[in-house]
Amino acid sequence: MEHSILFQLTWQGWLTILVILSCFLTVVFTKFSEDFTFLGGLFILLITGVLNTKEALSGFSSSGMITVAALYIVVAGLQETGTLTMISHHLLGYPKTYTRALFRLLFPVTGLSAFLNNTPVVAMFIPIVIEWCDSIKQQPSKLLIPLSYISIFGGICTLIGTSTNLVVNGLFQQHFHNNGLGMFEITKLGVPCAIVGILYLIFFGRKLLPSNPKIEEIFKNTNEYILELQVESKSSIVGKTIEEAGLRNLPGGFVAEINRGEEIITAVTPTEIIKKNDKLIIVGNIRSLSKLYKRKGLTPSADQIFKLDSPRHKRCLVEAIVSDTCPLINKTLKEGKFRNKYNAVVIAIARRGKRLTGKIGEIKIKPGDMLLVECHGGFIQRQKESHDFYLLNEVDDISLYKHKKAYIALAILITMVLLAAFCVISMLMAAIAAALAMMIFKCCSATQAKHSIEWKILIVIAATLGLGFALSKTGAALVIAKSLLIFSSGNPWISLLIITAITTVFTEVVTNNGAAAIIFPIAVITAEQLKVNPMPFIICIMIGASASFATPIGYQTNLMVYGPGGYSFKDYFKIGIPLNILICLTAVFIAPLIWKF
Repeated sequence: MEHSILFQLTWQGWLTILVILSCFLTVVFTKFSEDFTFLGGLFILLITGVLNTKEALSGFSSSGMITVAALYIVVAGLQETGTLTMISHHLLGYPKTYTRALFRLLFPVTGLSAFLNNTPVVAMFIPIVIEWCDSIKQQPSKLLIPLSYISIFGGICTLIGTSTNLVVNGLFQQHFHNNGLGMFEITKLGVPCAIVGILYLIFFGRKLLPSNPKIEEIFKNTNEYILELQVESKSSIVGKTIEEAGLRNLPGGFVAEINRGEEIITAVTPTEIIKKNDKLIIVGNIRSLSKLYKRKGLTPSADQIFKLDSPRHKRCLVEAIVSDTCPLINKTLKEGKFRNKYNAVVIAIARRGKRLTGKIGEIKIKPGDMLLVECHGGFIQRQKESHDFYLLNEVDDISLYKHKKAYIALAILITMVLLAAFCVISMLMAAIAAALAMMIFKCCSATQAKHSIEWKILIVIAATLGLGFALSKTGAALVIAKSLLIFSSGNPWISLLIITAITTVFTEVVTNNGAAAIIFPIAVITAEQLKVNPMPFIICIMIGASASFATPIGYQTNLMVYGPGGYSFKDYFKIGIPLNILICLTAVFIAPLIWKF
């Protein structure tokens, strides 16, 4: 019987399945970016006639994609006014136990992530949490993975919590020709799943997350950078010993090595005499290195390709995390032409608590590496359009928030949520109105709004929507659904479990939006074949596509805390795989109780 079902597929259906599988495998096993890969797959279906031009481009006019774009601008207004920082500092406080710290972190992160994109929320909280841990005597490694996970929990609690929810809602509107889901429809399942996840972190998080014996060691190793400086010929420290030059007892740092011509001094003693043109390899934390970097008489090593044209006082230092799609991965800074590509220079590198050795220019870059970048003022804005880096913060940041606009930005956000929640206007219209209000009231400029939009994510959404449409049009989704029903013996509970599990696995290795867009038509047709309510399937796709806990590359907030927390892949497997299974089973068990089959 299975063979007879497969024979129902036309060549268009087989080609669609082959293209989609090829896209997934390409993303997993090659360095091609997701937007390029899925757009290429869509193009193949267009030129072969599987999709016509209108069908192929339909994803670019999707209400879900446009809503996501508008919400990026809303978030930009909240960031530029300092609203997010203001909220976080007021709510964290000074808890005395780990459990209380987790609860304190829970409320602002969950609350913000329920209505905002997770990425800027986590990016803002990482430096805040690290500093907060220092003051409350907690280990950052115990709270940074929970920070990422809690943001995911918040995202599944409302329609606008993640872009995935909006994409699925757009597909729901298109398929059923209605106004879509309400703002808090997913909340019925999202909140129970979030509670289960939070309880898991409370009871098992501390045991499963990595730990170091001393808080001092945590801070020493987590952000331990390697910095290479050259002693100028006329420097005041020439002829002095390491101790006399004030380089012996550096706060949070030490001189690890001196390169003197062909000679390399690895065991640097306090009595070692400093000579002109010595290259000092210094290891330490961000605060110590930023002070040394500004010290007169010390400059970036001359043989580094790290020179910028503008005067140093017109530059700034930015701490950034290398993403898993960065073109620098497995290349040295020289091989990757960092200076030419980004008009910026890397002055220090840190790698998840590992002590790096050798010259900076000879270190091969890895995902999750933390870079201390010297750049011109526009670097951060430029990189907001790129997925090459997840930016943390500007060191010694002198930029000023528009604090007077903070309450206006907050009022705009609340108004948007209320208008959509009470169905006064659609979510799409509410998001566009809020984005326009942010610019009209100058919470962010038009330029900042443009730079805030993550165009690559929008392209992935649009392309995968087109691929999902092809599954339905060619009948491939129907054939896959029938095959799934044979495997599940026509049991809706088992079918729902399989759909949710597949979505969860896909989102761990490729984009969450892509997983949701591809699985949606299969899930809906499965429900139609079973003659049951499709709502449990639709909501579980939202949950499954967001439930990415098992790897640092499955969800970008996981990768963002990877370096600062000093984690390894094993740490994510250890705590994330049980959580993935737990959330999946919770969603499958509860969904049919809320939305009856």
